[in-house]
Amino acid sequence: MVKRASLVLVILLVLSVTSVLLVSAQEGNQDIYGRDLPEDAAPYEMQTWSVLCDSTRTEMSLSSIITVYQRICGDTNIFDLLGDALVNLDENLNLIPGAAESWEPTEDGTAWLFHLRPGQVWSDGTPLTAADYVASFRFMADPANAYDFVWMWQGTIKNWSEAVAGEVSPEDVGVEAVDDLTVKVTTDGARPYLPGMVYFWPPLQAAALAEHGPGYVIDPALSVSSGPFMLTEFEAGSRLTLEANPTYTGYRPPYIRQITATYGDQLNGSFLAFQNHQIDRVMYVHLSPADFEVIASDPILAENYLPNFGDFRTDYLFFDTYTAPFDNLQVRQAFAHALDRESIVENVIGSQFGVPAYSFLAPGFPSSDATGDLREYQNYDCELAQSLLAEAGYPGGEGFPAQELKLRGETEARAQWWIASAASISDCLNVEITVNNMEFNAFMEALLARPTGITFGAVSYGMDYLDPSNMLGVWVSTARHSWRSAEFDQLVNDANVLVGDLETRDQMYRDAERILVEEAAGVFLVHRIQGDLFQPYVAGECFRPDAQGVSAWHWGNDWCWGTFYITNDVANYDTYRD
Repeated sequence: MVKRASLVLVILLVLSVTSVLLVSAQEGNQDIYGRDLPEDAAPYEMQTWSVLCDSTRTEMSLSSIITVYQRICGDTNIFDLLGDALVNLDENLNLIPGAAESWEPTEDGTAWLFHLRPGQVWSDGTPLTAADYVASFRFMADPANAYDFVWMWQGTIKNWSEAVAGEVSPEDVGVEAVDDLTVKVTTDGARPYLPGMVYFWPPLQAAALAEHGPGYVIDPALSVSSGPFMLTEFEAGSRLTLEANPTYTGYRPPYIRQITATYGDQLNGSFLAFQNHQIDRVMYVHLSPADFEVIASDPILAENYLPNFGDFRTDYLFFDTYTAPFDNLQVRQAFAHALDRESIVENVIGSQFGVPAYSFLAPGFPSSDATGDLREYQNYDCELAQSLLAEAGYPGGEGFPAQELKLRGETEARAQWWIASAASISDCLNVEITVNNMEFNAFMEALLARPTGITFGAVSYGMDYLDPSNMLGVWVSTARHSWRSAEFDQLVNDANVLVGDLETRDQMYRDAERILVEEAAGVFLVHRIQGDLFQPYVAGECFRPDAQGVSAWHWGNDWCWGTFYITNDVANYDTYRD
């Protein structure tokens, strides 16, 4: 009897110990913030996110405050993780709190107040304050820094244009610290869309910027972070490592422990690296038509390719309309009608990548041409195109100067889009067009020079915030392109400041785009269909459907970094995590 009781006691003791161990193991799967990971999550040490960066790009920083066009690993969305922007976007592109917990306009509508969440800190232990955001905006407005996205706030933030032109000090721009937790942005009159404009641009640390200059961001020995990750390793063109920031107190603490980036042939190597489970995500721009055929034939890959509207990106041709021959409206209209975009989308681009574009604003974007009324201004009609060119003084293309179509460092696949476009126009109009795929930075420098260095070019643009003031703002006479319509400028600028009459504001933007399209300031080729391919062992709230029924993971929702994780399914694959 004693022996039996002892045996039962031993069994109960073993079961009790086993239960304790299981509970301990489950409770032990926590992140650095002490949170239990989701039940299906892989152990915390396996919570790594890996990407492949483009070894051919010239890169300068991990911060959009310093550069937009030369961000490190710019096609992988691992920049701007060393801080939080004032606001963020949900999956339906509605504004939600970021570093600011709330915001409101002043009574007269000529300024906005952003109230920072209390308790946010930098990784060196110092508080995140309004002064950091002020220093960051002043850095961007300082002409000495030659910021490559400086046009963004021209005509919006008070004294911005004057500071950029060197007429006033950067300290005079309308961004100030009311107190440690309040950022005030003063505008050139009422600007109801201003909060959406600060979605990007997590701050630099004012103290580090003053002491070390902007290079501190990419020096692991100097880098400080108020964002969800901190820089621990960086070898330019070779390797980059970000670790979860243990001091982070913001709105998106990550489950992911580490981000690793290696460099290589991003265009031709991404899908292979993905198939070998060496990276966790491939953006649509790094997938070829052949890759899509493989994806479509594989149930697991097909299930994990998630299409989305992205940033409503449109690819288009543009001109220097201040210089012959493109100062002639009929020439530009002839080019517009000579572009067989339907055939190019179907046979070169692929219908899985986009839809033919006859206007600038993509379907679904506010004030876009949902009815197709603008199509008549740029539909393919070779006979009409030839007639317009003849009226411009170049019958049958005779005497028309040879043109060079300049591209912005396009991939081989996207370069074919423009080679086909040049061929379409050339064949229809009997004009000579060669294609020059320039280095990215050289293209942007030439584009933004005044006078511009590009007579005839091709480029794409996607939104920076969800309002027509952003997309159409690219075309106002002080912005990116060498085209001017006083009526267009007036409509856009008046709509930008109109408050309380959404219907009239919407119609003003529609009227402005009609001018843009009819005057062929640009010739529009394709509205892109975007998407991402994810590993089957990536999960989280980011994959819930948005209002359009597609994955919540798409352009604009940086809150995703606080929700996704690697699941236990990773053990079923032969991966680098083994």
